[in-house]
Amino acid sequence: MPDYKDMPDHKAIPNDKGKDSDKEETVDIAVDKQFSKKFFDHSTQRLTIEFGAATHTGHVRPNNEDHYVIVKRRRTTELIKTNLAADDLTLADDADFAMVVADGMGGHNCGEFASRVALQRMFELAQHATSWVMKYTDLEIQQIRERVEAYIQEIQTTLREHMQADPALAGMGTTWTLAHLLPPHALIVQIGDSRAYLWHDGQLRQITRDETMAQAFIDSGMNPDSVKKFRHLLLNNLGGSKDNVTAQIHHVPIGPSDQLLLCSDGLHDMVTDEGIATILRQNSTPQEACDKLVAAALAGGGRDNVTVALASVS
Repeated sequence: MPDYKDMPDHKAIPNDKGKDSDKEETVDIAVDKQFSKKFFDHSTQRLTIEFGAATHTGHVRPNNEDHYVIVKRRRTTELIKTNLAADDLTLADDADFAMVVADGMGGHNCGEFASRVALQRMFELAQHATSWVMKYTDLEIQQIRERVEAYIQEIQTTLREHMQADPALAGMGTTWTLAHLLPPHALIVQIGDSRAYLWHDGQLRQITRDETMAQAFIDSGMNPDSVKKFRHLLLNNLGGSKDNVTAQIHHVPIGPSDQLLLCSDGLHDMVTDEGIATILRQNSTPQEACDKLVAAALAGGGRDNVTVALASVS
């Protein structure tokens, strides 16, 4: 929402109706010249995004508790009737995209159930959204944060209700890493230890922060090699015993030749960042890159489910 405290004061001009002036008045609003820019995205660069994805059970686990989804939404304008010339109007045909990777946990079939239900609930909620954010402007920043919080809490409530209804599901949970692509912007929502990476100008950068006990120890100054045994102890996830869950939100500009990678820990536990960068550097198609990333994780031991989703911008 716009911050009205920063807007110029409204100036009321009294009318000439004497005692009735308190019933009706004329208001002259001084408009900030920059105000309208909050409502419109005037970027003209047109970007094309190609996607790839792959998942594998791995060599150890009996089932795959990872789930992923990549979707495209469109906003189009269809002309019904007009007396304007055919080229007088520019009709919008916008698109945005979402990628999600969810890594379930809880043993047996609980983790698979948790990650699947989380994705299902997200799309159920999207059906009832009163509006869609299709452009990234200053006006949308607070709205996006509020929407993220609303989605997360609704998903959390759904998972908690399932656990209360079926004791066999107690303790289940899932990570949640989502990329909302609004070219030339991407918004990353992170819960847990799946990751989002950006490949930009020949360099790979981890966007998200692992929400694990190991990372907390590293942040406090401990040697990373000494805390490896804590790397799978999550400090934040959907499900579990929390009533409220918080999420990281990252804004990432994206442009031509950039690649945005989401992955479960089955990839980054088995393949180093250098190994991931080498595969992305090979200029393969996104699907070829995803297949090679999964193959590298399996070659590295495949001790967990592995899932990758990749967006390539041109």
